Amino acid sequence: MTRTVTIVGAGPGGLASAMLLARAGLRVRVLERLQTPGGRTSSLESGTGFRFDLGPTFFLYPRVLSDIFSKCGYDLHKEVEMVKLDPQYRLIFGSGGELVATPDLARMEDAVARLSPNDRGSFTRFMTETREKFVRFAPFLEKPFERWTDLANPDLLKLVPLLKPWKSLDAELSRFFSDERIRLAFTFQSKYLGMSPFRCPSLFSILSFLEYEHGVFHPIGGCGEVSATMARLAEDMGVEIHYGEPVESMEFSGKKITSVTTPKGQYAADATVVNADFARAMTRLVPDALRRRWSDKKIASRRFSCSTFMLYLGLDGCYDSVPHHNIYLAENYRDNLADIERRHCLSADPSMYVQNASITDPTLAPKDMSTLYALIPVSHKHPNINWKKEAPAFREVAINQLEKLGIKNVRPRIRYEKMVTPDDWQEEYAIYRGATFNLSHDLNQMLHMRPHNRFED
Repeated sequence: MTRTVTIVGAGPGGLASAMLLARAGLRVRVLERLQTPGGRTSSLESGTGFRFDLGPTFFLYPRVLSDIFSKCGYDLHKEVEMVKLDPQYRLIFGSGGELVATPDLARMEDAVARLSPNDRGSFTRFMTETREKFVRFAPFLEKPFERWTDLANPDLLKLVPLLKPWKSLDAELSRFFSDERIRLAFTFQSKYLGMSPFRCPSLFSILSFLEYEHGVFHPIGGCGEVSATMARLAEDMGVEIHYGEPVESMEFSGKKITSVTTPKGQYAADATVVNADFARAMTRLVPDALRRRWSDKKIASRRFSCSTFMLYLGLDGCYDSVPHHNIYLAENYRDNLADIERRHCLSADPSMYVQNASITDPTLAPKDMSTLYALIPVSHKHPNINWKKEAPAFREVAINQLEKLGIKNVRPRIRYEKMVTPDDWQEEYAIYRGATFNLSHDLNQMLHMRPHNRFED
């Protein structure tokens, strides 16, 4: 008799699991609370021809997903058109100057030297040293760390002097770059983890390295198109995907899930994969008495990442001179981070990321129109910020920040607008505290100290 698996959540992890399990011959059912696949990696449709990525907006290091497709008999690059971006992004520094990042390593070395002559040659040295770090550490990145004894692997211990886990990302980059602006250009990627570069462990210097070594890609149709493709292929492989079915409860025999219940029925299975927001799923779906290690109290005491304030704008006309990806780094970057992580308040001059994807991908907007995706990192939900009161004024701050990226006269050109605050991330998208990057990656919340893939309680 064929074994059955229920997967909760049709995000990329749930869809990848569905494809691999179906390929292994199991009967797979996916239950998704929303009407579309992808979770945070889904598409937001205006209904009037504008399409946005809800969350992630670019693809980095596609080898992992390519391997999953290959194991299931598909070619990622035949199923999804990927465009390698050059320039990768443009950085505008509130303290002065800009840097246009390119995957051409010689041109990038020159760009760094133009902004900071004292740092000439440092980019090449950074790439050389970090390449060694990545090559030697990559095999361990693809293995689970389930207990502290896994850290005692002799081959891993040999890497400790190279990895320097006791150093922050900024401290590590200061070995290469004297100009703080250049350091920010190679450490802002800690925001992919929802963290400050002054707290993020130095291991994550591999993030900026991967951008330059392997490129930054735009999937035509947006990252949501990758999720939609995975859902289509999973269904072709026999996977059942039930949209609009939020899981309301999970039934247990001891510590084993025997079935899950949605508004439309109860589903029994031999095994269950929960690909939902970890903290939200644990506190809502798993009885506290069954969670010795990850109790409600323990989860509440953990450090969570920042959240994001979002504007999705459909515009009349196009900003042809504005690159695909743009980042404004606040003049007082440290103070902006303190507002997010310690003071839990809103900055007057926040850092901002803006995607102007229509210059690469005309499928995202009607003819002679374009989309702008604007993201400002903010505190996760906290009593200090009442978003119902603050959102309208902060929307004006966001629109004004666009000017600093050369995106002018936006207000009269808006034909579609959607705003998402940490409140919305929590309530509409089921993210604990609206922390869009989940548990932060502090040193004491990494490796074996993070939640495990197999429920360990």
